[in-house]
Amino acid sequence: MNFIDELRWRGMLNDMTPGTEEQLQKEMTAAYIGFDPTAASLHIGNLATIMLLVHLQRAGHKPFALVGGATGMIGDPSGKAAEREFLSEETLQRNQNGIRQQLTKFLDFDCGANSAEMVNNYDWFKEISFLGFLREAGKHITVNYMMAKDSVKKRLETGISFTEFSYQLLQGYDFYWLYKHKNVRLQMGGSDQWGNITTGTEFIRRKEGGSEHLEGGHQAFALTTPLVTKSDGTKFGKSESGNVWLDPALTSPYQFYQFWLNTADDDCSRLIRVFTLLTREEIEELVRQHNEAPHLRILQKAIAKEVTTRIHSESGYELAVKASEVLFGKATLETLRSIQADEFDVIFEGVPQTEVSAEELANSKDITDLLSVASRGEVYASKGEARRAIIQNAVSINKTKVTDPASPVAFDWLQDRYILISKGKKNHLLKKI
Repeated sequence: MNFIDELRWRGMLNDMTPGTEEQLQKEMTAAYIGFDPTAASLHIGNLATIMLLVHLQRAGHKPFALVGGATGMIGDPSGKAAEREFLSEETLQRNQNGIRQQLTKFLDFDCGANSAEMVNNYDWFKEISFLGFLREAGKHITVNYMMAKDSVKKRLETGISFTEFSYQLLQGYDFYWLYKHKNVRLQMGGSDQWGNITTGTEFIRRKEGGSEHLEGGHQAFALTTPLVTKSDGTKFGKSESGNVWLDPALTSPYQFYQFWLNTADDDCSRLIRVFTLLTREEIEELVRQHNEAPHLRILQKAIAKEVTTRIHSESGYELAVKASEVLFGKATLETLRSIQADEFDVIFEGVPQTEVSAEELANSKDITDLLSVASRGEVYASKGEARRAIIQNAVSINKTKVTDPASPVAFDWLQDRYILISKGKKNHLLKKI
């Protein structure tokens, strides 16, 4: 597998410095990407760069994931309109641990010479004093050079602190340290990181004596991938509720699966190349099938399956599919009965729920009473509204249509406690107490 060719056909190559492709063809090359530990979890906005490391390793090269324990205390000004708040060391450490765990789902850390490695730039910055850093790094990059970067120029209009201004020099030193101590020759990232990454290549060139060809005939190289946007040009990776996280405690497998399932048709043929490991032939066949029958959402389902399985496991994917069938699909009473107790809360997270007491159940002479009086108007505001909905064939109990407003309150309680009421396309859960 040729790494650069793979990126090209997948649409994942934005820019690279001269000689990068030749270096990768010449020998196994170590490359790194930095991850900002300002949250306890990565989100799908990070996936495109994670996939760079995945393809790099699959091509026989050695990936490094750098967690910015030191630079995370400052914050990268790239793409930011204002300076971020500082995080405590304890928060940063917790976030770093979460990121490490998530990256193990993508990279092989025990496969021989090209095993992935994780590093934390706090490990080398903690030993450097301010004056020591100025002597070691500050004199090699001019202020003129740093101010010419887009990430800095855009912030000069609104104001940029010296702390943020220094970020690219710190990131450049990261590359230099990895170059010297880990034989890393390539830094990769999103296209918005081009300025910071090339500062690193320039820092190494100047630090190592100014020669274009550094010691041992090696150079330092840079490569970026396009930022993933929707077909309308807006940023990809957010739902109505905000970031879509890789941590199931922040974004459930069902919510994660639904995000991909709801992707617009115009975006799918590009996203399936970026976010899955399906082959070119497999993707082209799926695109052909999708174009013939877009209503079947073949591409959306393929992306959702691949990515949800990788992040949340096969069982997480299957649970997400089951939840989708229950809430939006053609699930039956048998499907509902198959839901395990530990799955129930996950599937019905976000579904409105109303508690009904034993006394209220006993006083419900029919289904109309249950849906209006016993539920205190939470399901239907009145008996008349409940009755009309039933007559109009708009109500199901546990996925079975209710056709008679006078039907008795006699049905299976899911987990001996719940019934699922479907009001057209909306769901409501009654819970007896």
